[in-house]
Amino acid sequence: MKKLHTNALINSASPYLLQHAHNPVNWQPWDDKLFEEAQKTGKPVLVSIGYAACHWCHVMEHESFEDESVAKIMNEHFVCVKVDREERPDVDHYFMSVVQMMGIQGGWPLHVITLPDGRPVWGGTYFTKENWLKEIVPVVRYWEKNPGRVIEYAESLHKEISTFLFPKVNDNTIPVSRQLLFETVESWKSLFDTENGGRKGTTKFPIPLNLQFLLYYGSIKEDQQTLDFVKLTLRKMARGGIYDQIGGGFARYSTDENWKVPHFEKMLYDNGQLISIYSQAYQKFKDEEFRQVVYETVRFIERELMDETGAFYSSLDADSEGEEGKFYVWRQNELKTLLKDEYTLFAAYFQVNNATFWENGKYILYRNSSFEKFSQKHDLSKQELQQKIKNWKELLLSERQKRVRPALDDKTLTSWNALVIQGLTDAFKAFEDERFMKLAVRNGLFLRENLMMKNGKIYHVWKQGKHSVSGFMEDYALTIQAFISLFEITGDTLWLKSVGKLLVYSKKHFYDEESGMFYFSEKGKKQVIANFFQNEENVMPAANSVMANNLHKLYLLEGIPEYLRLAENMLEKVTSQFKQYPYFFANWGILKLKITEPYFEIAVCGADAVQKVSAMQSFYLPNVVWAISTQKSDLSMLKERYVEGKTLIYVCREGACRL
Repeated sequence: MKKLHTNALINSASPYLLQHAHNPVNWQPWDDKLFEEAQKTGKPVLVSIGYAACHWCHVMEHESFEDESVAKIMNEHFVCVKVDREERPDVDHYFMSVVQMMGIQGGWPLHVITLPDGRPVWGGTYFTKENWLKEIVPVVRYWEKNPGRVIEYAESLHKEISTFLFPKVNDNTIPVSRQLLFETVESWKSLFDTENGGRKGTTKFPIPLNLQFLLYYGSIKEDQQTLDFVKLTLRKMARGGIYDQIGGGFARYSTDENWKVPHFEKMLYDNGQLISIYSQAYQKFKDEEFRQVVYETVRFIERELMDETGAFYSSLDADSEGEEGKFYVWRQNELKTLLKDEYTLFAAYFQVNNATFWENGKYILYRNSSFEKFSQKHDLSKQELQQKIKNWKELLLSERQKRVRPALDDKTLTSWNALVIQGLTDAFKAFEDERFMKLAVRNGLFLRENLMMKNGKIYHVWKQGKHSVSGFMEDYALTIQAFISLFEITGDTLWLKSVGKLLVYSKKHFYDEESGMFYFSEKGKKQVIANFFQNEENVMPAANSVMANNLHKLYLLEGIPEYLRLAENMLEKVTSQFKQYPYFFANWGILKLKITEPYFEIAVCGADAVQKVSAMQSFYLPNVVWAISTQKSDLSMLKERYVEGKTLIYVCREGACRL
């Protein structure tokens, strides 16, 4: 069927932009000449940012951007620009900072109006059709009548944004100390939800880096309260509706404090990081529930987010057939028909009863007790219940596959794929399952061969057999982290050679000598928006925190003092922020633990090195860096340690080693 409208987004590769290619709004994609063109027209620029799996982005498109009358007003008064936040995290971060500077809670869809030269003057998120027009029309009217005042406001706001994005990190360094770590964690504990896990509040995001830091801290300090909190949080998440009880994998966040009702989009970056923390938690606690989560989540990624080359796609939509969560929820009559005599037991296990339906008689499956307690209560052996659950899941997964599926965002992002590699290497360490290693290596080779250039440059996006969008610091930092981890489990120096190229390129093109930090975008390129340092974490690790941890690990592997100096310098400059807001700086906290607490290097040389290391890596040892070699090596940790016919294990600390 022929579309009534087609705009400039039709030539985009992004699934999100293509979703808007037939809106009557004259959307343009973001490009470097955007504001030059806007200044020729004299029109303000309306920037609309979202992503393919975003439920409220779809709602606003349907209510406003598909409406002819709304589109007419937007086209008449604005240069309208659509941005995929996943393709352009730099643009998203900048304008999200703008909106937050205005005192508005951030979220998506994200909207900002700028002057023709790009300086922001107004911002917001989701609006109904009526409120959307009430907001944007007065802005343009005021601009037409009082351009001088609007320019004055824009200049003032621009200065504030610059201060926010470029804090004077040099003026507020605090030495790293054990006492500071103790005081910070003790203060953080006041935010622990000790009943439901996670941070106190009615909306809950699974922030894996917070849990990784707390697991590390609790283990090193033998802090049982912190360890119990980590275990509680992971169990509550695994039993909640945020976790797909039938197909595995996690949704983006929970809308309630009990982890029951998710926003149903499934993001690759969440699931990669959650594989890591559940693997590490299994190493520590040996909880079979955590093992199950890892295996089911990896199977979900293989089944629904992996292509034939070994690359991983970005996300699954929250909606199907225009309805949020429709693919995942169930009605009682459906379940009774499918499960027959098993229904009563199934309903008890997955909380299907008259008091727990979500909305309109639909149920989100979740659990409220452990496997062991349920089996005892219902007088079932462990084996009997395991088999029943396996059968239920297979039956419902097969039935669910017949439904209309949520839309797939099939672009491949370097940084997100690197997070999955990290998750898979952590899973391999925990479970010694070669399938995880093979998946990780295959994806690592895909990134190396398709998104990394010979000179160490990386691209951010792979779609339709082509790379695009120059890489951001998150791509370099997370790929370096992933490749180091691949070396730690395989001993293949190919990965360290690639790390060397990436490090040289990022140091040359991203590092700022004055601040001691790495910019998010390459230096020297024409900047349509201000470049910035990404030091603060949220659902994604901060590029600089990952890079600082990389430099510390590379110092231990390669013995280059400059790497340690850079890492410690970066760390000191954010220590005051870590103390005040540890939940936004948890990965920096991990580096603090590495520096202030005992940290070890374990080198294994010999024909059986890989097998011996695999057995040792199954234990929770967050304060260890591993080096493996089956032959002579010039790597600092391995040099002159190979003896023909033997497999030797060296345990080192600060350069002092013993067999």
